[in-house]
Amino acid sequence: MSMRTHYCGLTNETLLGQTVSLCGWVHRRRDHGGVIFIDLRDREGLVQIVCNPEQTEVFKAAESVRNEFCLRVTGVVANRLEGTINSNLSSGKVEVICENLEVLNPSVTPPFQLDDDNLSETTRLTHRVLDLRRPQMQNNLRLRYKVTMEVRKFLDAHGFIDVETPMLTKSTPEGARDYLVPSRVNAGHFFALPQSPQLFKQLLMVANFDRYYQIVKCFRDEDLRADRQPEFTQIDCETSFLSEQEIRDLFEDMIRLVFKNTLNIDLPNPFPVMDFATAMGLYGSDKPDMRVKMAFTDLTAVMKDVDFKVFAGAANMEGGRVVGLRVPGGGAMPRSEIDAYTQFVAIYGAKGLAYIKVNEKAKGRDGLQSPIVKNLHDNALAQIVELTGAEDGDLIFFGADKAKIVNDAIGALRVKVGHSDFGKKAGLFDDVWSPLWVVDFPMFEYDEDGKRWNATHHPFTAPKDGHEDMLESDPGKCIAKAYDMVLNGWELGGGSIRIHRAEVQSKVFRALKIDAEEAQEKFGFLLDALQYGAPPHGGLAFGLDRIVTMMTGSDSIRDVIAFPKTQRAQCLLTQAPSEVDEKQLRELHIRLRTAEPKVV
Repeated sequence: MSMRTHYCGLTNETLLGQTVSLCGWVHRRRDHGGVIFIDLRDREGLVQIVCNPEQTEVFKAAESVRNEFCLRVTGVVANRLEGTINSNLSSGKVEVICENLEVLNPSVTPPFQLDDDNLSETTRLTHRVLDLRRPQMQNNLRLRYKVTMEVRKFLDAHGFIDVETPMLTKSTPEGARDYLVPSRVNAGHFFALPQSPQLFKQLLMVANFDRYYQIVKCFRDEDLRADRQPEFTQIDCETSFLSEQEIRDLFEDMIRLVFKNTLNIDLPNPFPVMDFATAMGLYGSDKPDMRVKMAFTDLTAVMKDVDFKVFAGAANMEGGRVVGLRVPGGGAMPRSEIDAYTQFVAIYGAKGLAYIKVNEKAKGRDGLQSPIVKNLHDNALAQIVELTGAEDGDLIFFGADKAKIVNDAIGALRVKVGHSDFGKKAGLFDDVWSPLWVVDFPMFEYDEDGKRWNATHHPFTAPKDGHEDMLESDPGKCIAKAYDMVLNGWELGGGSIRIHRAEVQSKVFRALKIDAEEAQEKFGFLLDALQYGAPPHGGLAFGLDRIVTMMTGSDSIRDVIAFPKTQRAQCLLTQAPSEVDEKQLRELHIRLRTAEPKVV
């Protein structure tokens, strides 16, 4: 007889009268006046085990078990007594009358109760094995598995093949920091862990694999946040001979199918499309949360001649911007909440948060309430009210500074207000799944500190047709064939049509101040390959961790990764990273420098 005949959570009334063998962990043990009840848990859920004192050996064993003991139970499935049915469990109408109980392995006292919802993340990550036994973590990782299976089935049906690319590769540190791996057999040389398979998937297109995908680990040695990890997982895809529109349509279908088949959610068809300039203009973000029903009103031109220096200074500054954010019904917002938002925008570099309450717009200046009203002339005030569409009882927040600060601060404020209790009560937030394509990104962004252009996405992104000539003459006006899929304010994935002609790639490198020698040193293998009849190609990479985080409603991607790192890039379970012994370092030709003593 097999050790287990059924799963605990799948034991139900269809098995009444049958003898079953179950294996699992003690979730809870209860002694009810001579009868011992054990809630036995496995990956499918719980079932109630009844241990009667008439079964002497069973009862004796049941008295000794404690939480998280691993058991094998054999018994007969019976109906629960009237009034004891648990409608929250799929096994809640039945119980198993225990005839044999075997302790497969006892457990020391766990450091926490598995049904405790107030655990610190440090506790959870230190004892991750136990944390993973908790139902919500089991559900998260099983959903992750279902998502990957749906992705694989879709891509397989559309002619994509899974091709592995190297984990040890060449360091090309033009983006985030690489994780470096010293080579023992090539003294003084280093591999890098890949930030993405970007170059290899392009080479696969040149090599006529036509449709490639990989669900693959990527590595970036960067500062971490809730939605970042030093190692993360991409659904990485590339295809030849498809246009930008065809690629977007294909992968939109994939995401729609994944949501339908895993969560039974119908995403819109088609997804709305918005260009980058519109997204930044209206929402200050290239991944706007379209559930929030507020948008910017650009007031830069209106503020050029006002007495209020904060507004006029920003309006007349090169690269400056002044915007208004109308909050319908926001006039009822207490001053304490406005003060809290003022502190919030400071995180993004804003020096303050001006506002106007519209009490009675028919009264003009006298119907507006704010310390700044006296510094704005009548025409400016009238324009503000007209352009924002403000009505009586509304509040208008203002951002005035360099465009990046305004976009970051007021963009974050828009989301914060929309998601607040006030925003939800005021109807400023729609609790729906709201996807969006953001397209037509700029090819380059200017780095003020380095006084140079950097690639907005990566240096292998193709310019829009007709923009190749501006790569060197006016890089700031170049638009890329790049596209991001956004969902509820998160970037799910992004991609582009790639450069497939060596002369265009060389122009991009020159715009980035990467000379021919450096380009050959870093990317020579790609440039060489492009000369062998490289096909037009493009692709897209989705963040698997992010997709599943959104689907599960988790606060952090750490909740959908089995063994994640902390925000300090440490594994609390294994205590990695750790020191290594001197012999290993010598073999790798590495000597550690003693840290310089701090000057006090």
